[in-house]
Amino acid sequence: MNNQHVTKLTQALLQTTAITASIFTLMACSQNEIDAAAEGPKDQASKNLDTQPAMEQAAVAAPAPMEFRDFKMMSSSAFASHPAMTRTLEPPMQPPGYQEVGRDEFETVAENPVRVTAESPISTFAIDVDTASYSFVRRQLNQGQLPQKAAVRIEEMLNYFDYQYSLPENSEQPFNTQVSVQDSPWKPGNKLLHIGIKGYDIATNKQPRANLVFLLDVSGSMNAPDKLPLLKQSMELLVNQLHPKDTIAMVVYAGAAGTVLEPTPVKEKSKILAALTQLEAGGSTAGGAGIQLAYQLAQQHFDKHAVNRIILATDGDFNVGITDREELQGFVERQRKQGIYLSIFGFGQGNYNDRLMQQLAQNGNGIAAYIDTLSEAQKILIHEASANLFPIADDLKVQVEFNPATVQEYRLIGYETRALNKEDFNNDKVDAGDIGAGHSVTAIYEFTPVGATSLNDSPRYSANKTTAATKSSDEDEYAFVKLRYKLPGEQESRLLTQPVPRKTKDLNKQQQQEVNFAIAVAGFAQLLKDSKFVGQWDYDQVITLAQANKGADPYGYRTEFVQLVRKAKIAKAL
Repeated sequence: MNNQHVTKLTQALLQTTAITASIFTLMACSQNEIDAAAEGPKDQASKNLDTQPAMEQAAVAAPAPMEFRDFKMMSSSAFASHPAMTRTLEPPMQPPGYQEVGRDEFETVAENPVRVTAESPISTFAIDVDTASYSFVRRQLNQGQLPQKAAVRIEEMLNYFDYQYSLPENSEQPFNTQVSVQDSPWKPGNKLLHIGIKGYDIATNKQPRANLVFLLDVSGSMNAPDKLPLLKQSMELLVNQLHPKDTIAMVVYAGAAGTVLEPTPVKEKSKILAALTQLEAGGSTAGGAGIQLAYQLAQQHFDKHAVNRIILATDGDFNVGITDREELQGFVERQRKQGIYLSIFGFGQGNYNDRLMQQLAQNGNGIAAYIDTLSEAQKILIHEASANLFPIADDLKVQVEFNPATVQEYRLIGYETRALNKEDFNNDKVDAGDIGAGHSVTAIYEFTPVGATSLNDSPRYSANKTTAATKSSDEDEYAFVKLRYKLPGEQESRLLTQPVPRKTKDLNKQQQQEVNFAIAVAGFAQLLKDSKFVGQWDYDQVITLAQANKGADPYGYRTEFVQLVRKAKIAKAL
C-alpha cells in the first residue's frame, strides 16, 4: 500500500459522511494489506498525527504497556535496555507541546462558616505548609484567566511567603508563636487574630543526610515543555543542591514502573544526571505501581540516621494500576509509619490532578508544591531546600478556644481541608501537618467582639451565660491558643500554650509589616473565591496594603504578588 493510499484512507476515516463505507473497505482488506498500512512510512504517519484528534493519535502512537513483573527492581543498566522500557520511551503519544485543557481536577470545599462562640468556642486544625495553590493561581492569572474557585486554598496562598517572625533558640522547642490582634480591613468593628509560627532553622553543617527516592512520571501525558523537560531541570537543581554524602535513587513509571537508578551517593553526580537526561515521555500512567515500588526501594535502603523521603514528580494523571484515591491514600497512610516522608511536585495543566496529590501529600507526611516555571523550582529546591527536605516537627496541630465573654462569633480563614475534631487535638494517633526547618506558618481568624455588630441574631431563648463562676479576669482575654507537635521520631506530642489578651503588646515595625502583608494575601485569596465575608473590599485595597508592606523582598516574590493582583483586576473568568 503506497503513501497516497494511506493518506486517502486516513482522510476517509475522518469524514463523517463516509464512516460506513470506510468500515466495509477495512473489512475487505486482507491481513497483509492491513499490516502494510500499519507499517507505512514514518514521515507520512507523523504528518497524519498533526491533523488527527487526540484519541486517534493515541491509537497510532501508543506503545504497548509494560508488565510490571518484566523489570521489577532490575538494575539500572538492565532496566534501561529492557525492550519493554524501550517501547515505553518511544516517541510520545502527543506531538511536542501538546496541551490538554479542561481536565484539571480540584476538590471543592465550602468556605468555613461563622461560628457562635457560646455554642462552639473551640476551633481545631492541622498546620499546612503546602504552596501548590499559589503557583497554580499565578499561572492562570499570568495567562489572563481567573482561576477556578476550588483551586484557591487560602492557607496555601498565605504560606507561600516566608514571614520574618522571630526564630526559636533551639530545636527542643522548635517554634516561636507570634500572636496579635488587628482591626479587620474589610468589616468595620471586626478583629483579626493573626497567629504566626516560625520553625527552628538547621545550620547547613548540622543538617542530617538526605536519603531520597525520585519517583518520576514519564508517561505520555508528561510530553509537554512544562512537564517532563521542566521536571528534569528541577531535579537537576536539587541534585546540585545536595551534599556529597546524600543519596538518590530513581524510579520511573509509565505503562508500568521500574528502577532506573539504584541508591547512589551525590558525589557520583554525573551518574545521577545521566539517568535523568535519558528520560523520555510515552505510555500510560501506572502511578500506583510507581508509588509501591518507590516505597519498596526506600524501605530496603532505609537509613535511620538520615531523612528518608520520596519525591513524586507528576501531573497526577494516574490511569493504570491502582487508580482509586481511597486505595492510594490507604497505602500511603500505612507507609508513613515507617518513617518515610512523601513530597509531591506537580507539573503542567489541562489534566493536572491536584485533588489526588493533595490527599497523598497530606497522608504521607510531606508537602505538595506546584512547579510551573524554573524560577519556582529554584524557590522550592534551592532557596527553601532546608524547609522542604528536613522536618523539625511532625503532626503539628493548633487549637484555639475563644472567650464567650469577649467574642461573639468567629471564623477561620482557610484551612478547610485541614479541619480536625476537637478531640483530635489530644489524640496522638491522629495525623496532622509536618513542618520543615525554618518554615513559617500563618493562620488568621476573623472575630466579632462583644458589642460589635454580629452576623447572627441573639437567640430568644437561651440560658444566662453570665454566671457567678465567670471571673472578671476572663474578660481580659479574647482567646487561648494551644499547639501540639512531635519531634521527629517521637510518639508522644508536646504542648505549647499562649493566651490572647485584649490588650496585646504593640508589634515592632517589621512584625507589623509581616502581619499586614499576610492580611493582604488573605484578602486577595478571599476575593478570588468570591467570599461572602469581605464586603466591599476590592483589589485596589489589596494592592495598597501589600505595596506598603513588601519589606526587603530579596527574591521579588512580594512584588510579583502585587502584579498578580493587578492582573486579577482584568483577568477573564473561565
